[in-house]
Amino acid sequence: MHFHQNGYVSADPRIEEAAGYGIERSEELPDEVDVLIVGSGPAGMIAAAQLSQYPHVNARMIEKRDSRLVIGQADGIQARSVETFQAFGFAEEIMREGYHITEMAFWNPDPENPEHIIRTGRPKDDEHGISEFPHLIVNQARVLDYFAQFAAHSPGKITPDYGIEFVDLTVDQDAATASAKDHPVSVTVRYTAGERTGEERTIRAGYVVGCDGARSKVRSSIGRTMSGDQANHAWGVMDVLADSDFPDIRTKCAISSKHGNILHIPREGGHLFRMYVDLGEVPEDDARKVRSTSIDEIIRRANAIIAPYSIDVKNVAWHSVYEVGHRLTDAFDDTDETAPDSHCPRVFITGDACHTHSAKAGQGMNVSMQDGFNIAWKLGQVISGRSSTELLRTYSAERQVAAKNLIEFDKEWSTLMATPQEELPDKTYLEDFYVKTAEFPAGFMTEYTASMITTPTTHQELAVGFPIGKRFKSARVKRSCDANFIHLGHEARADGRWRVYVFADRAAPVVDSSAGGSAGGSAGGSAGESKVAALAEWLESDPASPLVAFRWEGEDPDALVELSVIYQQEHKDFAFPDVPKVFRPHVGAYDLEYVEKIYATLPDEDIFEAREISRDGAVVVVRPDQYVSGIFPLDAHGEIGDFFAGVFEPVK
Repeated sequence: MHFHQNGYVSADPRIEEAAGYGIERSEELPDEVDVLIVGSGPAGMIAAAQLSQYPHVNARMIEKRDSRLVIGQADGIQARSVETFQAFGFAEEIMREGYHITEMAFWNPDPENPEHIIRTGRPKDDEHGISEFPHLIVNQARVLDYFAQFAAHSPGKITPDYGIEFVDLTVDQDAATASAKDHPVSVTVRYTAGERTGEERTIRAGYVVGCDGARSKVRSSIGRTMSGDQANHAWGVMDVLADSDFPDIRTKCAISSKHGNILHIPREGGHLFRMYVDLGEVPEDDARKVRSTSIDEIIRRANAIIAPYSIDVKNVAWHSVYEVGHRLTDAFDDTDETAPDSHCPRVFITGDACHTHSAKAGQGMNVSMQDGFNIAWKLGQVISGRSSTELLRTYSAERQVAAKNLIEFDKEWSTLMATPQEELPDKTYLEDFYVKTAEFPAGFMTEYTASMITTPTTHQELAVGFPIGKRFKSARVKRSCDANFIHLGHEARADGRWRVYVFADRAAPVVDSSAGGSAGGSAGGSAGESKVAALAEWLESDPASPLVAFRWEGEDPDALVELSVIYQQEHKDFAFPDVPKVFRPHVGAYDLEYVEKIYATLPDEDIFEAREISRDGAVVVVRPDQYVSGIFPLDAHGEIGDFFAGVFEPVK
């Protein structure tokens, strides 16, 4: 962690000093807010956590419950989400708390006794090493707690306004000409708890983010509708404490038998496990009667499916019945993109409010969090005056495609889960599908297309292992100043900053482009050949550099864009004074030199090889939510400047 830059810190460094609207934050919901988040689920909580890093944005979050969530329905945490937790500072804590999925067992009817099941496969959960982070099972309520803690500890000090529900909203007609700091959205809310229960009031908002679930009132208020397949297959789900002779009771399992199917998921803390139990096809005239299926019937069916084994349920922590449906909203904001004079969006929807699917692939909470992360940094950047409101149009364009791809995947996976083994193309089809498609449910197949924040793939060959539009896939390097092994991507906090990773050419480190001689390099190349030195000089002083053109008066050099440099030499071959000054900026109240963003390669774990980075070097630009925005040659100063000029507003 980076602290002490403004003076000695002896208390918990994760608790940041209040700033902006975080100073003496009102306990009462104000009459006017910049951003109103509706709902404190995964999308809402991560949005609040991110916006709390923009303390000069007045953001509030309302929740109709009177307190924190106690029992969360979602529990699967994919590796992409754990990467995200790392940026918010709680990956280590949640990994200690969670159940780690390392294998998935497949059970099918015994050919010699079809009434009984046998184990037919046991592949690793991540056969291909997709991520250094694990696949976890953690109660959704705990995930929300961690985000709430981050938000409360950040400068904006955002905490949920419990006991207030959303009723309706209208967007003023003059929204098309309103500025980012105006408040053209009129929102009616109602108190659901406390002395003011039943009271309604109207507040003004600049923007509204609807994180209010599948029956979203925010979605209805902007006239958006969901369409897709109607549910035709029902599942009973139960979290139970039970004894069992089933040998894989503490292993994730896909179980197929003559009596139906089960997706079995052990839960964190030991003892507890979840079963999704197949209740079969639902007749069209069922009128939701299947939803009255009792817990006793769900347990009975589970025992029939896992014969010759059984479960003896001692306690039911939670249970429900749901029907699988796949539905998608026509757009994720209130803008009519077909109208040339349409205003930039003012109202956004996230998570279940805009996409619904089964729980079989463990995607609901994970995808919702990426929705919230995506829109929150964009709102923070726009309202803070860093970017134009055009940035907000990219939210629906990016996340609707991601949701559509999820629904298509989930249709196939949930259908396979409900298909008897004898009806599949071959006996190992489900297991093979699970291994082959692992990257998608892990959260790593999202790939944003070209936009104002994502370049075309013109220079992709310079860093093949960092696909443009996909998340930045970390790898290990060695910090030059102290020889510590560092996972490069793990150093990026969810603080709203952009990252620029400069992967050096073969030339040895040199302070600036005019210096002569080699600065202690043993890897070949003279100082005069260093494109990194020339890039550093441009970054530090050229009017088109993002560090110059968009830096506000009084800001640290890395306040908006954080630079890192990774050399091909080993750490013992150079020292930080050999490196251009722009990579060791002076920051904080005491103007202290910061030297911990200078890295070397590991001889037996070379990031240039691992991520297929050109030995001629490359510049990799990563946006605040960890997705690669662009790749450039080291000497493409004009291209880099033009890219950032399309992202940021000039200093006024």
